[in-house]
Amino acid sequence: MTNLIAGMTVSLDGYAADADGSAAALYPDLAALQDTSYMDELITETGSVLMGRGAFDMAPDPDAFADSYEFQCPIFVLTHRPPPNPPRENDQLSFTFVSDGMQSAVAQAKKAAGSRSVQCIGGPGIIGQLLQADLLDELRIDIMPVMLGGGLRFLEAIGRRIELEKTTVSEVGQRTTIRLRPTR
Repeated sequence: MTNLIAGMTVSLDGYAADADGSAAALYPDLAALQDTSYMDELITETGSVLMGRGAFDMAPDPDAFADSYEFQCPIFVLTHRPPPNPPRENDQLSFTFVSDGMQSAVAQAKKAAGSRSVQCIGGPGIIGQLLQADLLDELRIDIMPVMLGGGLRFLEAIGRRIELEKTTVSEVGQRTTIRLRPTR
């Protein structure tokens, strides 16, 4: 079965970005994570990526995905406004801009992933939508030992109670990773 997994790095006080919209304080270890078992396992289990348009737009040069993005696999970008010029692709990485809804994007990403997982790369908005629609199979939260004191809250507006069960807790450098599954 293909699982849909979403992950988010947050501050100890529950923010996904600071008051200026920057997540830089949450990723001081980004270079150090490369070539670790943490990243290698994540890359190996991922068969496709579901990405929000905001995450796609964070790339200074979308053509660089083809050369340097860690997930070299099909990418499905959920958006109401596909870019006028699609970014460069390669023999492993392709882009599909999905504008007919979350259900369609998830179905296409799961089909492309085959027996591997779909990794959701996005902000609190897309992760919240997946949780609200009962589409998420696993939530991975990386907590960094920093307090931002304000900014973009993670999962602030879910709007209903969702029960989760903790499956594992691990540490990678300064990060504490909690893996959770919705109990449905």
